Amino acid sequence: MRAWVIDDFKGIGGLHLADVSNPIPQPEEVVLQVQYAALNPADRYLAENLYPAKPRLPHILGRDGIGMVVEVGSGVKDVRVGDRRSILRGEVGGNRPGTFAQRVAVPAQDLIEIPAGWSEPEAAGATLVYLTAYQALTMWGPLPPSAVVLVTGASGGVGVAAVQLAAALGHKVLALSRRPEKSRRLEQLGATATFNPEDPKWREAVKSLLGMRRVDLAIDNIGGKLLPEVIDTLGEQGRVSVVGRLAGPVPSFNTATLFFRRLRLGGVAVGAWANAESRAAWQQVVALLARAGARPQVDKVFPFDQLPQAFERLARGPMGKVLLAVRSGG
Repeated sequence: MRAWVIDDFKGIGGLHLADVSNPIPQPEEVVLQVQYAALNPADRYLAENLYPAKPRLPHILGRDGIGMVVEVGSGVKDVRVGDRRSILRGEVGGNRPGTFAQRVAVPAQDLIEIPAGWSEPEAAGATLVYLTAYQALTMWGPLPPSAVVLVTGASGGVGVAAVQLAAALGHKVLALSRRPEKSRRLEQLGATATFNPEDPKWREAVKSLLGMRRVDLAIDNIGGKLLPEVIDTLGEQGRVSVVGRLAGPVPSFNTATLFFRRLRLGGVAVGAWANAESRAAWQQVVALLARAGARPQVDKVFPFDQLPQAFERLARGPMGKVLLAVRSGG
């Protein structure tokens, strides 16, 4: 089969198409013929040796995907050849070969059915970002009624998911996005208001909108110099769920900003969830989206032979998920 392979951890610039052996299902595993695979920042981090997973080289990236079951290993009871399934989450694309390939072996327990009414592209890239957003929203316990939730990097995969889920939960959602067209789309998806993080007065605008209130929870996908500004918008006992670091390390941070409002920062890691926890969270996600009439957002689908271009699109800042159409690549 054809697959995109990395031979070292020097970055995604080392990706190259290669002929590799078809995967063979082990007990409790199935092999999917991949239809669509989704890109995530975690793929880039792993390729740069900035991710906890340490797979053997050469390695195939790709955490998300959807496909048709073509082989079933011993002990698998609830999945049959011909079934279409997407990947919930697990070691695929991390410590084991991923979905940027024509076939991938997946533990059967890591597969889920496509939610009713969703297209294959929508389902292909949904699980990791929506589970991440759900954990970011719920990791501190129940939020107060109509809580104010601020989402940075709101047009990315996790950002869009966080906006949709927070709105579905009844919260007041504030989103940060640099482009007017994306801001308008985020408001259509559930954001009460959007702000440009490059505007030096965006914090004043947030405070003016909220009046006596402040942000209860911030979901930060960006890091860098933006994080201290996000912290400034928090109210008493405000929280920050730290998802990503797209802007790199925080250059200067005064811990005293946490003291008097009793603020907390915590990292989001869906990999810490057991399979049963991930499944329970996914059921909540699907129910929330159905209740709100919301669907996953697909930014663009690239042909199988254009994975490097797809990563360029991801780096530029998409509106939703960037996907790879694998099967159509031959």
